[in-house]
Amino acid sequence: MRNNTTSDAGKFILRVGVGGLMIFHGIHKLIHGHDFIVKQLESNSLPSFLWIGVPVAEIIAPLLLIFGVATRISSFLIAFTMLMTFFLVLGTTGLELNPATGGLKGELNLLFLIASVAILLIGPGKIRINKQKRGIWI
Repeated sequence: MRNNTTSDAGKFILRVGVGGLMIFHGIHKLIHGHDFIVKQLESNSLPSFLWIGVPVAEIIAPLLLIFGVATRISSFLIAFTMLMTFFLVLGTTGLELNPATGGLKGELNLLFLIASVAILLIGPGKIRINKQKRGIWI
């Protein structure tokens, strides 16, 4: 399948959208601390040092995603983080309807998860800083 200009532009918009919106969550945690994350990990019997993965997935991975560098790895990190937050923070309530909006309580997490998996599968496109051909997963 040949890439054309519009599909590359679509991939670029998707990458910048997901990365650009996700980075705000990481910046918020840098400013306000990570205590909430540590408490969630400990309450689920997970080691508290795993909080370090959150800034990686919410600051570094989005930056790489925006620039099209290590796109598949970055999108995997974001998708994995969204999956973990969905289950660790929201649990079964994430699939409940929010009476104020009519949507799912965990819909933001699911949107980031779905968009990240889409980027993982379709790749970065041609509009990116890193134009070297590498393996399929970079």
